[in-house]
Amino acid sequence: MTDNLDRSNLKIQYTNAVDAAAANLFGWGSIQWLCNGDVAPNGNLTFGYVQIEPGHKNPRHYHPNSSEVLFLIEGELDHSIGDEVFHLTAGMSIFIPTGVAHDASNQGNVTARMVVAYPTEDRQAVMLEAGRDE
Repeated sequence: MTDNLDRSNLKIQYTNAVDAAAANLFGWGSIQWLCNGDVAPNGNLTFGYVQIEPGHKNPRHYHPNSSEVLFLIEGELDHSIGDEVFHLTAGMSIFIPTGVAHDASNQGNVTARMVVAYPTEDRQAVMLEAGRDE
């Protein structure tokens, strides 16, 4: 299969690594975008590494333009989707449908580390609580 896109002037970063210096820091933890439209134009994917510190949660929000999959690498989370709460432990994943409000709370004593993926290179978030999630 071929496409008709002119890729001659696109700069694609083929590799990336988790790097605390490259992460966006928040009061609740951090996000580092490993792949998105800035890293891989026309890649149709956003992929990030997220950390939520013990005793903290990210702001409640939703994504108007994509679903999300989260895979928990380390720690535990109470993840709300709409009115339901799901307890996640390391090795579990959760699917969040497009447009559904959600957040994740780390009630444990270790940093929760996870990866998140969205089927768009332009992940958008609408915040429903004070704070940032970029």
